[in-house]
This record gives sequence, structure tokens and C-alpha cells, in this order.
Amino acid sequence: MTVESTTTQWGTSIEPVVVDGRTYRMYTHRPRNLGSLLSLADRWNDRAYIVQGNHVVTFAEFHRAVRQRAAELRARGVTAGDRVVILGWNSPEWIVNFWAAVAAGGVAVLANAWWSESELADSLDTVAPRLVVADDRVAGRVPSQWSLFPWDLERETDSEALVELPTEAIDENSPAAIIFTSGTSGRPKAAVLSHRSLLAGLQMLLHITRRLPHQVSESTGQAALHTGPMFHVGGVQTLLRAICVGDTLVMPAGKFDAAEAMRLIEQWRIQRWSAVPTMVSRVLEHPDVHTRNLTTLKSLTVGGAPMTPEFVDRILTGLPGVEPRIATGYGLTENGGQGVAASGADTVERPGTTGRALPCVEIRIAPSTEFTDGEILLRSPTQMLGYLGESESPIDSDGWLHTGDLGRLDDDGFLWITGRSKDMIIRGGENIAPAAVEAALTALPDVADAVVFGIPHSDLGEDLVAAVVLTHDRGPEDLAEQLRGRIASFAIPSRWIPHREPFPVNHAGKIDKKAVVAAARQLLEEAR
Repeated sequence: MTVESTTTQWGTSIEPVVVDGRTYRMYTHRPRNLGSLLSLADRWNDRAYIVQGNHVVTFAEFHRAVRQRAAELRARGVTAGDRVVILGWNSPEWIVNFWAAVAAGGVAVLANAWWSESELADSLDTVAPRLVVADDRVAGRVPSQWSLFPWDLERETDSEALVELPTEAIDENSPAAIIFTSGTSGRPKAAVLSHRSLLAGLQMLLHITRRLPHQVSESTGQAALHTGPMFHVGGVQTLLRAICVGDTLVMPAGKFDAAEAMRLIEQWRIQRWSAVPTMVSRVLEHPDVHTRNLTTLKSLTVGGAPMTPEFVDRILTGLPGVEPRIATGYGLTENGGQGVAASGADTVERPGTTGRALPCVEIRIAPSTEFTDGEILLRSPTQMLGYLGESESPIDSDGWLHTGDLGRLDDDGFLWITGRSKDMIIRGGENIAPAAVEAALTALPDVADAVVFGIPHSDLGEDLVAAVVLTHDRGPEDLAEQLRGRIASFAIPSRWIPHREPFPVNHAGKIDKKAVVAAARQLLEEAR
């Protein structure tokens, strides 16, 4: 498929389209196949696409590597609709493997590299993949019944062995990727996103920023710092955008480090950075922030938690080059990512808002008898097909996604997040289900009961506290060590409140969690 034929697929006019009995606002002219985006790599050719440490991959090298890897996947039996798990940390290989799964006609399953062995095993049982493409650093966690495939490319092949880009018609409503989200009741849930889901989200963001493929020239493109996990929906959105507009993606070599982030901004003259508040805070608090040349950074997008007015002020003071371009937004995996966006001017004029609905997104606030504000409902062509292996869905028969978040809309259509009706903690940008941590704790031999909750944290946003009823004396370090391998490391509590007496119960005989949390908060406050 030529670049010209690809770019003519994109438009800005919107019409109602019925999908499985639900009516969505959708672009009249839109791409239908995620793999068709790969042809856009030819526009940028020898420009750097992926940078990590000393490893620089151009768009041309990336394009060839994807076609080669897709040929290898097909040689191992991957056919249309087969699930291919991508398990590893951010790297050029991660990006190549993701696109290769798409080019081979498979469904890319994005496994969380932070998972414990039991979480990974449970998730693999859910998706039943054809292959697991695993980084050597985490391949040892994969149960033996699943077929492993090497992370790195095999030997160079000749051009005849390279897979051609997808050109055949494809149902835009068929699965393209599976991304896991933390379920409030326990194990990770596998959200199935269609080609429509991912492409509609991409087209809306390109539309509002005037970056649709036919609107940009070969000189378009910026250096962008990517510090979030690729296996989150935000990582996928970043990959899709970069190949459309010719961005160079610069990634840290390992765990996020504020000093390295500043060095990369200087070295690569970074213009865009998408991050969670914790990462931005660490840069702002670094002693060298005012002595480094960070003036090339013009666009900062912050997600993962609401932006407080105080945080906006800190950014404007610490990173004055981004004024007034501190963009933010609101979305969730079940919605295919972002559904609401605020421009930099919106953020400055209305600090705390998450913005207005993207062009194809509808928002409703469902009245609540329990909370002051109602639940946020979204209807969008980006939303998931459903949870794999689950009969229940947060999407109702009319297509409204019940987010579990509380909020309000002002007279100008700006959305304000005011709370969460669902039981979820966001720690350093990672969603944690207290129920899952409580289940892991009560499975330990010396823990009779557990209540897990979040408290504010200046760096991580929220931190985890566990109140536990112990049958034998156990120290926090012992309990934390026993949890390793059962749950992800980011879900292990850092604050502990031991009890020897049973928790109070309510009239139904269940643990009175509100009373337990209130008493625990009081103890923490007294200990300050």
C-alpha cells in the first residue's frame, strides 16, 4: 500500500455508525487495518525512530525488521487471529515484536512485565496464546506449557523472506490487541481492543492536533521522550502516533531516573514528553533542574492522575519552556485510552480539569444517590470489545462504558474528576486493586484478615497501607517478602498496621472496612 493511498483514508467528517446494535460517532473516512500504518514508515526512511542508550534504529531499519520478524512468526504457525504475547521491558525489540505480531495478522497481547509468576500464569491461561515472545530477563517466569519465541531477531534474511504489509480487507471490528487492566475484584482483566478501537483513538488525537497524515510534510516530526511502559494503552498510542508523524522515540535505558531524563532532553533536544505525575515530580525536585538546558521541551502531557492547581504551578515554575502547553486528559484501557483532552491553555485557565470530549466521544454523568457527583459514562468507537473470558462487561446495552469514576461537567463541557466510586489505588501510574492484594495477604499462613487502602504520597501519588490481623507475630519485611512472586512488586504495601484482635464487622457480618480504614488513618496521623 502506497503512502498516498494510505493518507487518503483519513478525514474529519463524522457520522453515526451502528456497530452490533450500538450507535457510535465515527469518522466517515478512516483507516480500517492497524497494519496499514506500517507503510507510513517509508515517509521517514533514514530518520531515527527508536533510541535507547547507544542503540539507534531508523524507520527504514525498523520497517525491514518488522517484516523479517513477521515472517519468522508466520513460519512458527501464527495465522490471522492468533494471539501473540509480548512480554518484556521497553526496548527497540519490544516495538518491533508488537508491530510484527500485527503484520503477521495476529493479535498482540501486551503482558505486564511487572507481574508475578502467578499473575503471568493466570493471564496466559486466559489468553491461550499461540506464542509467547519473551525478553530473556523475564522468560523464566513463563510456564513450560507455552511456546516461547526468542526476543531478538534471528539471522538476517533475504528480501524474499520478508512479509509484505497487509493489504487485504480486514474487519475493523476484529481484535487487534489485548491489554490488561487491574480488575477491582482481583486478577488482571484482558481488555480486547479492535482495529477500530485503536485507530479511532489515533485519528481523533491527530485530528485535534492537525497532524493527520495528509496534513504533515516530510519535515514534520519531533523528538519525544517516552518513559511509561509500552504494555500500557498509552504506550500503544505513542507508537501509533510516532509512525504517523515521524517522531523519534527516545527511551531511558532502564528504570526511570530524573537525571537521565534531563540528560536525554538535552542530548536529543526533546520537544514532547508524556509522563505520569510521579516522573515529572522527580524531575522538578532534582537539584540540577534549574542548571540543565531543558528549554527544547515544549509539550508535556501528564496522565495517570488528576492535575491539581498546585502541581500545574510547580510545572510552570520548574519547566517554564512548556508554558502554556501542559496538556492532560482522561481515559482508561476499557475505552481504548484517552477519551477527554485538555490543551495547555485549558490547563492554565482551568487547573484541575481533564478537558473536553474528543470528537467522537460522548460523555454522560449518571446521577448517584450515594455520592455528591455522579458516575462518568463514556460512549466511543474506541471502547473495548469486552473482557476476554468474562461474561460481564462495564459497557451497557446502549454502548455506555460505566467508568466507576465520579465527576461533573461544567457549562462549557469540561470534565472534572472528583473521586472514584470503584475501589482502586493508583501508585506511580500503576492501577492496583486492593481486593487482589487482600486476597494475596490472606493466603499467607499467618494472616487471618487484611484490609488494604491508599494514602496520599508526594512522589507516587498514592501509597499502599495494609492493616492485617496476624495469628503469629510477623514483621513487615517478612510479610512483604512472602508476597513477592504472588503479586506484582508495585502492589506490595509499604506501610503496615498489625492487629492481634479480629477486625470489627458490620450488621451483615462482613468486615467493616470503613471503620478499619478510619482507625488506621488515625494511627498513621498520630505517628507523624
